[in-house]
Amino acid sequence: MRRNCTWLAILVALGCTAQSAGPPTLNPNGAAAIDRMFQAAVDQGEIPGVVAAVTNKDSILYLKAFGKQDVARGIPMSNGTVFRIASMTKPVTSVGIMMLYERGKLRLDDPAGNYLPAYKGREVVATFNEKDATYTTRPAKGEMTIRHLLTHTSGLSYPFTSPTVVAIQTKTGQDPRELPLLFDPGTKWNYSPATAVLGDIIAKLSGESIEEWDQAEIFRPLGMVDTTYTPAPKEAARLATIHQREPSGRLVETPNLPTFMPDARGDGGLVSTASDYAAFVQLFLNEGSWHGKRLLRPDTVRLMTSNQIGSVVVDTMPAAIPSRSASFPFGAGKDKFGLGFQITMTDGKRTHERGAGSYTWGGINNTHFWVDPKNGIGVVILTQVLPFYNATSMDVVKRFETLIYEHLQ
Repeated sequence: MRRNCTWLAILVALGCTAQSAGPPTLNPNGAAAIDRMFQAAVDQGEIPGVVAAVTNKDSILYLKAFGKQDVARGIPMSNGTVFRIASMTKPVTSVGIMMLYERGKLRLDDPAGNYLPAYKGREVVATFNEKDATYTTRPAKGEMTIRHLLTHTSGLSYPFTSPTVVAIQTKTGQDPRELPLLFDPGTKWNYSPATAVLGDIIAKLSGESIEEWDQAEIFRPLGMVDTTYTPAPKEAARLATIHQREPSGRLVETPNLPTFMPDARGDGGLVSTASDYAAFVQLFLNEGSWHGKRLLRPDTVRLMTSNQIGSVVVDTMPAAIPSRSASFPFGAGKDKFGLGFQITMTDGKRTHERGAGSYTWGGINNTHFWVDPKNGIGVVILTQVLPFYNATSMDVVKRFETLIYEHLQ
């Protein structure tokens, strides 16, 4: 905790040295404690490997790797290891949409169907028969908008977050984005492929692929040299393998394919490094600028990171496909959602947690980040372990969080 001594008499009396309170840092004991925690997590088989970063708005305070990038081949993790960041792609796409918003190319309450006709006039599931996955529909009470897509209140859903969608997709073979909506847009929160639709809108309005747009407008300005949908062989050689945690707790490794198979979507598919994503986090800590390059206006960042769902709250997503994901997220039932981020509503100061107003998201292979404007830091933690939000992986994340805030100065 930093002490402010403002008047000369107080300075003399207390023996304080006059100095301005600079950006937050981690004390050396904290870095050592984090090292010990991660090494123990690897040694005890909780995770096969991890790269983690803590940053303030100006510089990276902590960046270290532990464990193996590829266990079978004995390749150690390094700060340059590349990870499939999956749904941590979503905030990147959300930034792209808000850049178009600033340029007057779209409005937040425009119907998505104005840009992609396939989303015009979507109907809502009215009745569903669990025995045979048959269903009836009714007209939605309103059109799905850009804002609904950004806030995951569109009515779309992933199979792994909805038993209904699992059943219908299994029966029909349709892409989840083609299915009827689960609810009227704007009335509930449900994690979904909505950001894939936003990626398609970016491509439609820009005339470029999502990769071309991201590289020109976001990655190159932020110096994110290893972030891409289509890694070159040198990046692919640094790609961490994915592990599956079985019900017994045993980790089973899946070897990387000889050739990386890209999947460029607005809701997933990017690969990145901890240092690259730390630059993306710094963009938000600096309210839309990075090393003198402005990508978003400060008022746009504030819009993105404030409650955009009104009285609706982030709901617990069920473990509809347990091998893919446990139920999630922390903060369900009270947290809000902005334009691309879950917003923490309670202050965790007394338990060494992120402050109220922090915003976050993660990727299905247990990659996570958060930005804490109250405390002036951002955090990135990258692993490659399924299922998402499994208790062991999330316990490591929470231990990391506790140590950061215990030793922040």
